[in-house]
Order: sequence, then structure tokens, then C-alpha cells
Amino acid sequence: MRLDRFLADMNLGTRKELKKAIRDGRVLVGGIPERDPGRTVEAGDEVSLDGALVSYHAYEYWMMNKPSGVLTATMDKKQKTVLDLLGPERRKDLFPVGRLDRDTTGLLLLTNDGMLAHRLLAPKSHVDKVYRVLVRGILTEEDQRAFSSGIRIGEDLVCLPAALAVTKTDASENTSEALVTIREGKFHQIKKMMAACGKEVLTLKRLSMGPLALDPALQEGEVRPLTEEETAALLEVSQSTAAEGTKLS
Repeated sequence: MRLDRFLADMNLGTRKELKKAIRDGRVLVGGIPERDPGRTVEAGDEVSLDGALVSYHAYEYWMMNKPSGVLTATMDKKQKTVLDLLGPERRKDLFPVGRLDRDTTGLLLLTNDGMLAHRLLAPKSHVDKVYRVLVRGILTEEDQRAFSSGIRIGEDLVCLPAALAVTKTDASENTSEALVTIREGKFHQIKKMMAACGKEVLTLKRLSMGPLALDPALQEGEVRPLTEEETAALLEVSQSTAAEGTKLS
């Protein structure tokens, strides 16, 4: 790749700023000043900027506690997106894995690893996604059986079996809290599943996706890179689902 892109991918400045830094002799390749921004370099090349070695990594993985009122999108002309919360210095190839509704909060994975994202989201991969939901109405055993059987949404769409674990009911407020585990991500899926049971979703928060759990120390709107252990766990799930898909095909 181009030298200026190599540096830009590592969030060391804008392409314009980095081209100037290169032409000013502040960038070394293999210990030798390089003044051509278009110089081709590889990920393993020794590159430094202002004496600091730049270690290139192809993929990035970030955890966000998504706040309400923000779109899960890469860009929007009118409304703030989750990528806007990362600031202007973010890598430009990052995208959210899956979609949380505008008013849904909680765990959101941001990455530039397209293969990982595909494997995590595919229903056949059996990657569980756990949500905490507050609904208007009293959830019953009948509702739990309906979720486990696969709820029909509309005339043609049937959701895969899901788990509904009621954690609290309040008869005086006519509300219930529950944990919902699904393996899909259809548009407004949990809201529609609850509506099919005669319940209205008041709040919805994603707690986990596969082995990745929302960091309780992460406040809404905050983001942090995944730890090495979290990244390894996600990659392991991705590789195992790929292997399982090969067996089935």
C-alpha cells in the first residue's frame, strides 16, 4: 500500500498532513528518510514517524456501549451515527457489526474485518445475542413457549426459536423485565416478537454477542478497543463457525 495510507490507517493524521510529514523528511522506511508519499510499503516494513516506530495492524476491533438516539450506520447526512462517536481520527474503514435500532442501547462491535462480521451475523453460525428488555404487559409461560417455538411475524416470516427468561414482573406497573436470546437480527425483531405476544417494548439493551459481553465499566457513548482475550475469543468463534459451515455445505 501507499506510505501515506499506511500511516493514515494507524490514525497518525490526515492524508494531507501525512504527505507533508513525508515530504519534510519526518518519515523513515528501513531507517532511511522517504519523501515520496506514494512509496509502496508492506505491513511488516520498518516505518517510523518522528522517531517513533509505527506498527501496522490490518484489523481493528472496538466495543461500544451504544446510547439511545444514535443511528447504527457508517454515515448519515442528518443524524449522528455510531461512527461519529469515535471522532474524526478513526480509521475510515470501520463499520458496525449488525444493527441496533436507534433507541436500542448496549453492546455494539465495530471493526473493519468483514469476514468476521459475516460469520458472527449468519443465523446458521448459531452465535447467540442476549438482550435485556422491559415491556409493558405481564410476560407469561405461554409467551416463553411461543418464543421457544419460533414466533410468526406477519404472514410469511417466522423467527428462529429464541429463549425468553422472565426476570421480574410488576403487576402494579403492568411491566415485565426479561432476557431474550436470539440468533438472528431481523429489522425490529424483538419488538415485533413481543408485539406478537401482545406486549410493548419500553427499553431494549444488548448485553452480549457470542463470547463478547458488554463491559459494565463502559458508559453509554463510550468505546474501547477489545482486549487480546476478547479478540481471540471472537476469532475462535468465527473460525469454528466457518469450519462448521464447510461441513454442512
